[in-house]
Amino acid sequence: MTAAERRNQILVCLQGQAKPVSASALAKELSVSRQIIVGDVALLRAAGEDISATPRGYVLSREQSGLIRRIACLHTAAQMGRELQICVDHGCTVQDVIVEHPVYGQLSGELQLASRYDVKQFLKRVSEESVHSLSELTDGIHLHTLRCPSQDAYERVCRELEEEGILLTEQSEEKSCATC
Repeated sequence: MTAAERRNQILVCLQGQAKPVSASALAKELSVSRQIIVGDVALLRAAGEDISATPRGYVLSREQSGLIRRIACLHTAAQMGRELQICVDHGCTVQDVIVEHPVYGQLSGELQLASRYDVKQFLKRVSEESVHSLSELTDGIHLHTLRCPSQDAYERVCRELEEEGILLTEQSEEKSCATC
């Protein structure tokens, strides 16, 4: 199989899957190393393919229904799981996390978390890899892009996050600044 044929097979595989596919799984299926797959995906992206890397693997972007909303949050590392569970419990998908870095500007990470199982797997991976979340770069302040089934679901998420003291609002920012 040529490299071009292999890249085409990667696309076919991603098109046929609703869930993310890991580089290791693609490597095994195509009898190459994981690093070859990573390089192939980079070349596919450079050629214009809309492939996202999530914590669980690669996904080919598809048109999805739902409202896109962005929320600002502030919490400790210990509250991360609760924040993500609140979002998915109301039917929203946490698409990404975004922070503003003082040197690099805006940094984002694809998450694509749509269920408690997804959240559990993400938190397990964070723990096993001993990595820090992006929000730790900004003392807990970050954004999430949510795909919500309705405005009502979005509002429920916001209410519950605010009750937990996680949603960053003008009032919570004022309280935070009062202690500075």
